Amino acid sequence: MKCPGQDSRYWKPGAIFEVKCPKCGNEVEFFKDDTTRLCKKCGHRFVNPDMDFGCASYCPYAEQCLGDLPPELLAERDDLLKDRVAIEMKRYFGHDFKRIGHAANVARFAEQIVKEEKGNPAVVLCAAYLRDIGIHEAERKYNSTAARYHQKEGPPIAREILAKLGARQEIIDEVCDIIGQTYHPRDKETLNFKIFYDADLIVNLEEGQKDKKTERERLSEIIEKTFLTDTGKRLARETLLAANHET
Repeated sequence: MKCPGQDSRYWKPGAIFEVKCPKCGNEVEFFKDDTTRLCKKCGHRFVNPDMDFGCASYCPYAEQCLGDLPPELLAERDDLLKDRVAIEMKRYFGHDFKRIGHAANVARFAEQIVKEEKGNPAVVLCAAYLRDIGIHEAERKYNSTAARYHQKEGPPIAREILAKLGARQEIIDEVCDIIGQTYHPRDKETLNFKIFYDADLIVNLEEGQKDKKTERERLSEIIEKTFLTDTGKRLARETLLAANHET
């Protein structure tokens, strides 16, 4: 069955229209269900400005329905994905507000770092929200929340959640790789991992300060030696050293 929104039997007047090419101003004819069209005058291909991509932004069958999706739509799908992952994470943890709060804090710092470091927000933020998704399974299987256990149990659960939400395979693979290496950077890490790692480390150090204060000088040394991005270091200084100074 074809999606009614794209089935010409349901079309109304105005389903076929003309749009000026953004490059040369030539009139280009669009059908309602065209994702893109090529300007015959200058050769520029551009997205249908009147097409509603709402359902395609999250629908796992969008590519079969609409054909090859333009980069603009893929970006929109990825942007919506992180928000839907956040919802799924909260559903999964239920009343475990400690884990929900931790993941939300990691995502908050990750969002700041990823903007400045020019990483992939969808990958970094999905990893941030799903970083501890294996903890409950680790507790059930091993009666432990040790990192090695929830890093082992987390990726399969994350993969299932992301697949259910229609995430692209390359995003699923990278997010699961990050979750499986949360605390152990390898010799050569991706930018997305570094951003995630720094965001997670800020939150871990911040929470650690509440239990046991670290000397300001020692904290500064940890920041300079441990963080992997310049933005992460700056945010760590602003967050941790300022708070340490106030107390």
